[in-house]
Amino acid sequence: MKKQGGFTLIELVVVIVILGILAVTAAPKFLNLQDDAKVSAVKGLAGAMKGAAGITYGKAAVRGVDALPSTDSAAELTDIDGVSGAVKLAYGYPVAGSDGIEKVVDGLDTDDWAKDVSGANTYGYAGFDCVVKYTEATADDIAKIEVLGSVDGCESMNAN
Repeated sequence: MKKQGGFTLIELVVVIVILGILAVTAAPKFLNLQDDAKVSAVKGLAGAMKGAAGITYGKAAVRGVDALPSTDSAAELTDIDGVSGAVKLAYGYPVAGSDGIEKVVDGLDTDDWAKDVSGANTYGYAGFDCVVKYTEATADDIAKIEVLGSVDGCESMNAN
């Protein structure tokens, strides 16, 4: 009679225990992927805002309106590609809000981003503590784009 080969009960239990330990240590990493994705999206938004503000400033400088405050009626650009209507400027950079930065950053004026989620001129996900804050340029300082929040990885990038 041939002896059948197979695993003993103890060997199966050991394998199940090892798989359980691996699952417990790996599961938290996979569960945090949504937060990591949101942080990356917010950082991407900050980069888009920085690029759009820089391009707008360049166009304003070429036209000679980069030194005008937002209260000056000539402080606006009307022919930015892909933007309908005038973009209001403060010292060459887009003003905060719907007449400025929201016009020049593609998709910022849609429902994809929540506005003023943790203070004035902040953009991010509702209920998520990682946002981009846009601060208008002043006579003494350029426009600032900051990533703020307490979520892991959120505070690691700040751009002017």
